[in-house]
Amino acid sequence: MTKTVTGLFDNYSDAASAVDQLKAAGISDSDISIVSNNSDGRYNDNDDDVAEDAGTGAGIGAAIGGVGGLLTGLGIMAIPGVGPVVAAGWLAATAAGAVAGAVVGGAAGGIVGALTDSGVDERDAHVYAEGVRRGGTLVTAKLDDARSVEAEAILQRSNWVDIPTRRTAYEGQGWTSFNDKADPYSQAEIDAERARYTRRA
Repeated sequence: MTKTVTGLFDNYSDAASAVDQLKAAGISDSDISIVSNNSDGRYNDNDDDVAEDAGTGAGIGAAIGGVGGLLTGLGIMAIPGVGPVVAAGWLAATAAGAVAGAVVGGAAGGIVGALTDSGVDERDAHVYAEGVRRGGTLVTAKLDDARSVEAEAILQRSNWVDIPTRRTAYEGQGWTSFNDKADPYSQAEIDAERARYTRRA
């Protein structure tokens, strides 16, 4: 039986480290996905085809071989309510949709739909999507039950966000669920959000 293991990270460096550790454990690129907020424009590709490739899954649906593997296959796309993200892997392709030329993931679709379709609890999926909206990075792996325990341990020790605690923090600010019609967070809002949780860490 296949299980989806998911981790939210406040910092991209923690997420990238988690991906490296998953791969070192023998988990293939095709089973791993990463979606990271790119509001600060740290990833910029001048190739006009990147957004179109991301929408069709061409640039993100399959891993690119070589030293960096999955992380060298990052494509830029936009997700409603989140804004610009860099993404690679099966979750990114599912969130974008397989419609040729579709640059934006659809409706509740997007990340929430892709996660729930793969078996993630809907309440958690909303927190994951909101976490990316607020500047975070999502790492997922689709594995059989035996490997999922190992993958979860890897994500946890890579400084993942505790989802029940983060949900409580969001709800304390009046948040109820991810809203794909909401404006994406500005960089100033994301910086403030990161500082809030860095202080708590």
